[in-house]
Amino acid sequence: MITTSDFHTGLTIELDGEVYMIVEFLHVKPGKGAAFVRTKLKNIRTGATTERTFRAGEKVERAILDRREMQYLYNSGDDYFVMDNETFEQFSLTREQLGDNIKYLKENMNITVLFYQDKIIGVEMPNFVELVVAETEPGVRGDTASGGSKPAKMETGLIVQVPFFINTGDVLRIDTRTGEYIERV
Repeated sequence: MITTSDFHTGLTIELDGEVYMIVEFLHVKPGKGAAFVRTKLKNIRTGATTERTFRAGEKVERAILDRREMQYLYNSGDDYFVMDNETFEQFSLTREQLGDNIKYLKENMNITVLFYQDKIIGVEMPNFVELVVAETEPGVRGDTASGGSKPAKMETGLIVQVPFFINTGDVLRIDTRTGEYIERV
């Protein structure tokens, strides 16, 4: 058990049978009344964020997650297979466990799989991935980097807004947290 004074960004706690990560928190001491801690929590399993207020000194259960580095191998229907890099044991992930991260998955890519009480509860992707542009409108001479953007479909099916000078076959660095184009590699 930990108290609200131990809160910090990235801490995982257990509330109502669910595992949450603290995205942000604020300790508030009003001039009149008791102090409290206002938090923004992200559900690890579903990815939904909620806000919750705790009384100062309130105790909550700390959730200790096991993070394992794994390599994505292949998919078969809605099952996505990964292999533990240390034990070479293979696990099957469902489309629901991966969520929107499916758009960034490439074969042989390393990802972090989150375990809680020996059950897979989620996946953490690397912050940046490099993907090949599968199709986009061809660039026209005179188009500049600051002149706007066009949609580009990546090799995984992800659609990203890119500058006009990007062509089919270019390798791009994409931010997995926001889904935005960063740079051409």
